Amino acid sequence: MNAQLTVAIADRIATITINRPDKLNAMTPDMAQALVEAVAHCNGSDAVRCVIVTGAGDRAFSVGSDISTLDGYATPWDFRNRQDYCDALRGCRKPVIAAINGYALGGGLETAMACDIRIASTNARFAAPEIKLGWIGGGGMAVSLAHSAGMSNAAMMILTGDMVDADRALAWGLVSAVVPPGELMPRAVTIAATIAQRAPIAAETAKLNLRAAHQMPFDKAIEYERDLQAICFATADAAEGRAAFAEKRAPKFQRR
Repeated sequence: MNAQLTVAIADRIATITINRPDKLNAMTPDMAQALVEAVAHCNGSDAVRCVIVTGAGDRAFSVGSDISTLDGYATPWDFRNRQDYCDALRGCRKPVIAAINGYALGGGLETAMACDIRIASTNARFAAPEIKLGWIGGGGMAVSLAHSAGMSNAAMMILTGDMVDADRALAWGLVSAVVPPGELMPRAVTIAATIAQRAPIAAETAKLNLRAAHQMPFDKAIEYERDLQAICFATADAAEGRAAFAEKRAPKFQRR
């Protein structure tokens, strides 16, 4: 694992930390590869039922790709097909929480938007500043912002490149909660611990269902939801949940 991207696992929660605070947690290609590997590990590990992504220090969650590395691609096509850390997070089967401390800019904003739940500290700042440098985001910026903040607010961010503070991000639906900096990780861990107690197959299936709700026509999304419900209902964990309810005890889910 790259020292600039660390993973700690405890109590069925994996905490992925973008660990380059001296550079505002800007991502290098090596860090992107490390994130891909971290997600693959989380996907394959029964010891992980929820993931938290955060940035080291209190100045930045991440400011996205390290611009100094972008000229290292031999051709625009190589740049187009680079290893994308946002794709990796979107491919995580486990629920993912972004704990956003400080700047979430460019690819850092896209990283946060690739997570399922976003919690921000009061000092968080959000922006899609690529237009100020002559390009646009490529890690899902437009579709993520349009779905979460609405077309007009997404256009405001993408076309101006200007920053949005935590309160406005909350009002626009970019984040679910805003807390003081010292409460950010405790809140994220509390949410992750709650999710980790739930039936893991159901949690992973619910994540698929939420994504389908964004992407499918209404009737097809409901049909897909019922298919997923039937799959969950057939699991041993669902039988355990029903038995625990009848016996008035806490269920013991085994991811089966």
